[in-house]
Amino acid sequence: MELKGVNILVRLKKDYDTTRNSVYESQLRGDMKTIENELNKNATELYAHKNHEKAHSSKQIMHGLFTVANRIENVWARLTNLVLNHDGNDVKEVVDIRVATDASIHKTAKDRLDYEFAKIDKRFKREVHVDDFGAVPDGKTDSTEAFKKAFGKGRVRVKASAGVYIVRGIRIPSNSALIGQGKGITTFKLHEDAPASTILLTNKDHSGNKNIYVDGFSLDWNRDRQGGMKATGGIASSALSFAKVHFGWVKNVQSINPGLHGFDFTAPSYNISGSNYTKDGCRYIWIENCEASGYGDDGITTHYSEYIFIDRCHCTNPSGKAHKAGTSNSNGIEIDDGSRNVWVDGCYTSGNIRGVEVKAHAEWPAAQNVHVSDHVSYRDVR
Repeated sequence: MELKGVNILVRLKKDYDTTRNSVYESQLRGDMKTIENELNKNATELYAHKNHEKAHSSKQIMHGLFTVANRIENVWARLTNLVLNHDGNDVKEVVDIRVATDASIHKTAKDRLDYEFAKIDKRFKREVHVDDFGAVPDGKTDSTEAFKKAFGKGRVRVKASAGVYIVRGIRIPSNSALIGQGKGITTFKLHEDAPASTILLTNKDHSGNKNIYVDGFSLDWNRDRQGGMKATGGIASSALSFAKVHFGWVKNVQSINPGLHGFDFTAPSYNISGSNYTKDGCRYIWIENCEASGYGDDGITTHYSEYIFIDRCHCTNPSGKAHKAGTSNSNGIEIDDGSRNVWVDGCYTSGNIRGVEVKAHAEWPAAQNVHVSDHVSYRDVR
């Protein structure tokens, strides 16, 4: 930010008319006005400088003996070294994911995702508030149509207020974002009449969407509606499900009592085999600081998808209601059929049959190139 400096060439009258008359008063008034203008100008520019996000660069700010820029570059260099030399295997995959769609090369996979998101953020043509389209966060009003109108054809950032929005499902188009006020503050809850197969939040077109960002809310699948609901199978009945989404960000989202999964990143169908089994799945998905509880099957699961980053997520206390009475097979985090190139880092699971399960069903391809680090499994059966 460039600010004009205070004008040091201000010239004031130094020799007033010695007679106290209209000339003297005019000279005095002129000087006072000049001083007032310069003081106001200086105060305005100082306020703008303090409040401008780019007033100073990180190279201009000292922290101890070093600049902030030096410290940031040092940390990123260390992180880059850790990522690229994880165990000496699959380096080509790691290097490949650092190449963006415009052929630019980035230090780490996270850098690449941040870069892609910055580009996506510029694609949003408008920012709207869903309440302006008739949504009411009162826990009673059906706000489904308001969300449809707010998202329209996409390329929009939709914001939501604190409170509980009742919906029959939310569908997000490409190049769009849904932003709440925080977990437990903004809640989207399924309508009492929603069928058991309903996915509470998903992408609009399961034949393929891209560039979807969600942040800061709770998803209540409302399992007790109509006397109690159970999963219907397939990819249905989850709180959040992305099907064939390329570049998706899910941050600070809470999943409550879904019929099937808390979070599912998948192809439109689980029945996929062959050498191209990831072609219809999700790619480049980042899920961060999310939590799931009361899920009928798994907290977080992936199917036929690749380049999935699961970071600092908590999956606890499943209901297991998707399984037969007296049995349970619920996992905190499940990397399932056909998934590959998945990173699970710094997560926590509790009360599950398995904290983390990496597997496939007998007739479909096994998951591969899965990395689990800094995971805490507390009171999981296995």
